[in-house]
Amino acid sequence: MTESSKNAISLAQIDQYHENYLARKDAKVIQRSVSHQGILATSADFASDVDMSPVFSIDLNTGKVANQKQSGRCWMFAALNTMRHHLADLFNLSNFELSQNYTNFWDKFEKANYFYENVLATADQPRTSRKVAFLMETPQQDGGQWDMLCAIIEKYGIAPKSVMPETYNSSKSSELNSVLNTKLRKDAITLRKLVSNNATDAEIAKTRQEMLADDYKILSYSLGEPVQKFAFEYRDDDKQFHADRGLTPKSFYDKYIGWNLDDYVSIINSPTDDKPYNKTYTVEMLGNVVGGRQVKHLNVTMDNFKDLAIKQLKDGQSVWFGCDVGKSSERQKGIMDVNYYKKDELLDVDLSMSKAERLDYGESLMTHAMVITGVDLVEGKPTKWKVENSWGEKVGTKGYFVMSDAWMEEYCYQVVVNKKYLSEDLLKAQSENPALLAPWDPMGALASN
Repeated sequence: MTESSKNAISLAQIDQYHENYLARKDAKVIQRSVSHQGILATSADFASDVDMSPVFSIDLNTGKVANQKQSGRCWMFAALNTMRHHLADLFNLSNFELSQNYTNFWDKFEKANYFYENVLATADQPRTSRKVAFLMETPQQDGGQWDMLCAIIEKYGIAPKSVMPETYNSSKSSELNSVLNTKLRKDAITLRKLVSNNATDAEIAKTRQEMLADDYKILSYSLGEPVQKFAFEYRDDDKQFHADRGLTPKSFYDKYIGWNLDDYVSIINSPTDDKPYNKTYTVEMLGNVVGGRQVKHLNVTMDNFKDLAIKQLKDGQSVWFGCDVGKSSERQKGIMDVNYYKKDELLDVDLSMSKAERLDYGESLMTHAMVITGVDLVEGKPTKWKVENSWGEKVGTKGYFVMSDAWMEEYCYQVVVNKKYLSEDLLKAQSENPALLAPWDPMGALASN
């Protein structure tokens, strides 16, 4: 008997497993139910519907939800939503949207250049190295993080949706992403060959510029060329007409949003051993704008995490956040609650893991970004949170979800808050130089659902 065959499954073992299965009196009942309805529907506990009623002690009025449709731009929609909430309050303009297509164009264009930068930085490594393989797996995608949108806005500004609306390819991005990633992988072959053939810096730079010109052309055909100058015409909620002409995306941002984006910082909760609390972190090869804003996270305890979000909500400002939306989440009803599905009880198995274990073993990471617009406080403690999603009005309560506080603790990883809410100790920690994490670290995951 070989060493490996000692662990082969024997027929005697299978007979024992069969007996164990039938030992549960309701095994056949469960089999009929699960096989016909599926695990989720059978394990759903509808008591959660009552507990997660959409009523909150702090509830910001943020208008209609947006719809990212068949694209992975949740992080972009969520960030622009926090800004449009601010604009709506200042200018009496509800149900208004900023152009997600405008920022999408520049994000994809800058991601192409960022990809070239990383290809050249790893050109001395074999094609089979983990970093090169990581780069080639997805040269660019729709997903991103808060700091990446800040980098785009700081360089290009923003625009109203009315002057650069959605296109087929922005709302349904799979075709564009497929073509663009094919193009970028082909470009990677060319750049790596130039380096291996000892091409001069000037030759490489010239080739790179030609590649970027083609990228710009592809994006312009697919998304429309970015608006450069425009008029902003609108009627406010009192039906008063306004016209502001001769604007650029930069001047529009300065006049109608005016945030100092340096004031807004990324706060994470990652209780893994490799990330001590009250320290900052960045992720290698994560970003979009070469020479632009760095992705930077301050890791804090969950108590601090929630406290900062509540402080910002109490001041009337919504909160961008990142989470693993697919876990214990009922999409149609818009409920995110750890008690919604009782899969362990149904299947009679233990599926429990700690938050740190889920991160360390690939069970969970940030997949989606939304906006917190309310919280229900009972005796000063949060019990549930109101969430503005970007999946349209046909899910949840007209597009709004309810998140239990326990779900936030387990599956929320990032919030963005104004640094004025940080304590003196956290403010000092946030200002420190970040430790560098590997490109595949879960805190480098891009929100893209």
